[in-house]
Amino acid sequence: MIKGFKEFILRGNVIDLAVAVVIGAAFTAVVNAIVSSIITPLIEIFWKPAEDGSVGFEVQGFWGPVVFPIPTLINAVIAFFAVALVVYFVFVHPMNLMKQRAAAKAGLDKEPQESQLPTEQEILVQIRDLLQQQQQQSGNAPKP
Repeated sequence: MIKGFKEFILRGNVIDLAVAVVIGAAFTAVVNAIVSSIITPLIEIFWKPAEDGSVGFEVQGFWGPVVFPIPTLINAVIAFFAVALVVYFVFVHPMNLMKQRAAAKAGLDKEPQESQLPTEQEILVQIRDLLQQQQQQSGNAPKP
């Protein structure tokens, strides 16, 4: 049981995933700091902060004014796309290229080339020929 667990951990996928999670968490902190230091002040140029310092649209509610924190939403969206972009170009894209190269080196093209695929007409001819063979074997040859 321990041997299986050791093989699982040392397989490479788990270690790569652990590194990606740690780097992603660290990068998320950097992106959040950049967004809150640069994007939030840019948003505050266009919206006046409320008395409590929150920025956004103020709507009069039943128990007083309510501020919808638009910069928080914008910060979260920008942070998400920044992290997703980096994860794609740092991890996903290089891994896909590596898999394609390994498959090409091994000669394992998953998709057959156009020239290797039979045309629709060739398939229909093969079906016709098979049907004729079956009819001849059963003794019910079609009469012309």
